[in-house]
Amino acid sequence: MPDFVDSLMVVAAALVDADGRVLLQQRPEGKSMAGLWEFPGGKIEPGELPEAALVRELREELGIETETACVAPATFASAMLSNGRHLVLLLYVCRKWRGIPQSLEGGALRWEYPAGMFALPMPPADLPLIGLLEALV
Repeated sequence: MPDFVDSLMVVAAALVDADGRVLLQQRPEGKSMAGLWEFPGGKIEPGELPEAALVRELREELGIETETACVAPATFASAMLSNGRHLVLLLYVCRKWRGIPQSLEGGALRWEYPAGMFALPMPPADLPLIGLLEALV
């Protein structure tokens, strides 16, 4: 492996409802890994703080509002992508937001208990995060 790898930094949220379920979204057709279930989030723009990126992504993808003070860092995942880039996924837990999550980018949404996520097709970077979520919620 080379000394330098092009890394892609992304943020994701485990939105936890009052029943301890976590919101997942399905990647829409036409995107890489289409049909897989993932935690909502996205890329960190140049010069953007991860927490601000997550607040922005939740607004753009789900139409909900939250504050940076309402997202707590939980864990991260690291994985090589099929295009040769290295993915670093920062997962935050959020229990407080305004609005009802809606899929604004075309993929389905579902609320799932962490134990139920093991049976869902998910991207490789998301899979190791399930056990931690199970312990947290």
